[in-house]
Amino acid sequence: MKKEDDASLGRFFLELVVLVLVFAGIGKLLMAFVFANEQVEGPSMQPTFESGDRIIANRHSSINRGDIVILKAPDEPGAFYIKRVVGMPGENIASKNDTMYINGKKLKEPYLNAYKKKLPAGTLYTNDFTYQGLFNKGNYIPKDQYFVMGDHRNVSKDSRMLGTIKKSDIIGVVKLRYWPLNKFTVF
Repeated sequence: MKKEDDASLGRFFLELVVLVLVFAGIGKLLMAFVFANEQVEGPSMQPTFESGDRIIANRHSSINRGDIVILKAPDEPGAFYIKRVVGMPGENIASKNDTMYINGKKLKEPYLNAYKKKLPAGTLYTNDFTYQGLFNKGNYIPKDQYFVMGDHRNVSKDSRMLGTIKKSDIIGVVKLRYWPLNKFTVF
């Protein structure tokens, strides 16, 4: 009976190891092809995200205005940025007197209110600008490209400096902040 118990226990541990390896392999494949797991660095998305926040993005989500995306940094090979999609393909975008306009219509941006309230009266949080297409191709965001900005507008390096972002350079749309635990959020 002892030999059968030992064989049964050995088989149990072997099955457990195989099961753990299978689940680890599935997790690795999901993170490689379906999800992106990243850590936020820098102040450009404050107060929405702080340095050290851990997030998960879906690589296959459709991209909509207001989505927070992880993208390949166009000016730093191998680096990633996290930004908010403000302008969509085919749109004209401008900021006047701290109000964003899409095709001439005001864009509501409630996620900026916390910082705007802290500024001295008369100080702009988003400096005035009008999107100008590259090489005089017009004032509309090109097909399959997006205008992205950080929520902390006065420190963010974004489409105002870098230009529009190609859809192919967007890694994924942020769906979850899981760290720190007290800020767990589903987007």
